[in-house]
Amino acid sequence: MMRQFTNEREIKLKYRCLILDHDDTVVKSTPNIHYPSFIEALKVLRPNMNPLSFEEFVAYCFNPGFAELCKDILKFSKNEQEYQYKIWKKYTNLKIPDFYPGFSEFITEYKTLGGIICVVSHSESKQIIRDYMLNCKLKPDLIFGWELEEHKRKPNPYPIIEIMKRFNLNCNEILVVDDLKPGLDMAKSCKVAFAGAGWSHVIPEIKDYMELNSDYYFSTVDSLKRFVLSA
Repeated sequence: MMRQFTNEREIKLKYRCLILDHDDTVVKSTPNIHYPSFIEALKVLRPNMNPLSFEEFVAYCFNPGFAELCKDILKFSKNEQEYQYKIWKKYTNLKIPDFYPGFSEFITEYKTLGGIICVVSHSESKQIIRDYMLNCKLKPDLIFGWELEEHKRKPNPYPIIEIMKRFNLNCNEILVVDDLKPGLDMAKSCKVAFAGAGWSHVIPEIKDYMELNSDYYFSTVDSLKRFVLSA
């Protein structure tokens, strides 16, 4: 059962802390960065394999996850993983993704009102800081990126546990916002509220799953903003 929320407009934070995913939640990056870089790497690493469609790539990132796609499904060796990472770094260094319309204004207003912004992402901290500085002129308060050891990345609960310790937060003071299942699983493991970022969804099965299993589900950035900034 989806929780109901009011549309009454009061500038008051419903949550002290937002834990935001980055790719396809705050920035539109998979179509122009992550997917084409992966396909470029596959042409070398698996030249006889039919390339994954964009929908197939997103579906694998949804479940079981990108790391599992590389290790368990495609069986990348350590050297192959390093090659794929090199190609991905080339793309992330050259291409700067756009924030979804309205997100930079939302983050700026939330921070002005005293909110805490943390990022838990499978992108790297360096690129996340770059994107925030270009679009919001601020840095997130804390980032847990791809450069961390695997057990410290989502869907593991480590990022949320550390955020709660660092900022002295209770479970009911945090909202996780993510477009995919790893973020949902991380939030549920810590009994923290989860909002599905539906504005990037192109696959009906993923949309349906996230809408059914999220505490809240938003189809637009503006509807998320109204919810977070309303009593």
